[in-house]
Amino acid sequence: MELKRVVVTGLGALTPIGNTKDEYWEGLISGKSGAAPITYYDTEKFKTKFACELKNFNVTDFIDRKESRRMDKFAQYAMVAADEAIEDSNLNLDKVNKLRVGVIWGAGIGGLETFQNEVLNFASGDGTPRFNPFFIPKMIADIAPGNISIKHGFMGPNYTTVSACASSANAMFDALNSIRLGHTDVVVTGGSEAAVTIAGMGGFNAMHALSTRNESPETASRPFDATRDGFVLGEGAGALVLEEYEHAKARGAKIYAECIGGGLSSDAYHMTAPHPDGLGVIAVMKNCLENAGLKPEDVDHINTHGTSTTLGDVAELKAISEVFGSHAKNININSTKSMTGHLLGAAGAIEAISVILAMEHGIVPPTINHTTDDENIDPELNLTLNKAQKRDVKVAMSNTFGFGGHNACVLFKKLD
Repeated sequence: MELKRVVVTGLGALTPIGNTKDEYWEGLISGKSGAAPITYYDTEKFKTKFACELKNFNVTDFIDRKESRRMDKFAQYAMVAADEAIEDSNLNLDKVNKLRVGVIWGAGIGGLETFQNEVLNFASGDGTPRFNPFFIPKMIADIAPGNISIKHGFMGPNYTTVSACASSANAMFDALNSIRLGHTDVVVTGGSEAAVTIAGMGGFNAMHALSTRNESPETASRPFDATRDGFVLGEGAGALVLEEYEHAKARGAKIYAECIGGGLSSDAYHMTAPHPDGLGVIAVMKNCLENAGLKPEDVDHINTHGTSTTLGDVAELKAISEVFGSHAKNININSTKSMTGHLLGAAGAIEAISVILAMEHGIVPPTINHTTDDENIDPELNLTLNKAQKRDVKVAMSNTFGFGGHNACVLFKKLD
């Protein structure tokens, strides 16, 4: 069976550094930090008092107030990003065969704020279980693609992938394969997350996973820097419209890039820590290259998982050196989490959008906040530090890893 080609025809982004794909891109290339003191709740008793929240976002500018109240933030974010991507794709929703349009979405946690608030309300009451009738539909992780398909009438495959921070990369790979195998013509894919909550911040603080650089939030996310002290939590959504090449070509669609492959692997090592030798990461990048039919020397740019954690950053870069050998020093490597923070289940999607736009514009966004070299990191690697670099990017890779040892990798290529 001959696999069908898959291209990207629409993009949508709702991030801490920009509420549209264009604003997001401007934020990336200018080296903008999305980190600031938390505004959603009182942080007095919390170890970490900052995060990468959305800025100047009012959901009722996009979704009817009554409808929005029936959605957790993560689902609201999904709707907004997906709508932008669908509009950007110029799909004719009156003519497209909706039986062959799917929505495959990623969310690592889902409706955390809804769950938190309902339990707190119950605990503060008289013990009578008075729960909002929308509690369960708002909370469940699969409701985001459900809402997107309901709004647009898409009747193809519809589900959520959950693999912690690798969730939306998993979703993109599933979407790629759905089209490749001829099951669908179009898939709206991506991910969303809204974990900047009392429970989210408290839980990650308890794990000692978050930066506590409260005196300078905007510089706290510093992947690869010797003084890094944990990741910065972010929120938002990223959406991509993937489409079968001939289907896109027949309707004269703008094509951003070709999605040429993906890979999956497991560390099979620890609940939260990466394998110190990056064995799972080595495997996933090799799987991805093999799936795409490419050689290591074909890759120009890698947006790393790069969370700004002591163990994770080193393990990933060691794995890159292992897989790409002497070519590793020729690759523009970066971590856009230095600007957006870590969007958990949405990370893979917004970072895939970053590499696609890097190909389109010929610029690789920087890894900001670098001040001190880490002696455990190869100094010959080009980590695109502090300033965007011009680069004709023909092939780009996006890496995403999650608690539980889940590794996912996606490859994009500039269309010939």
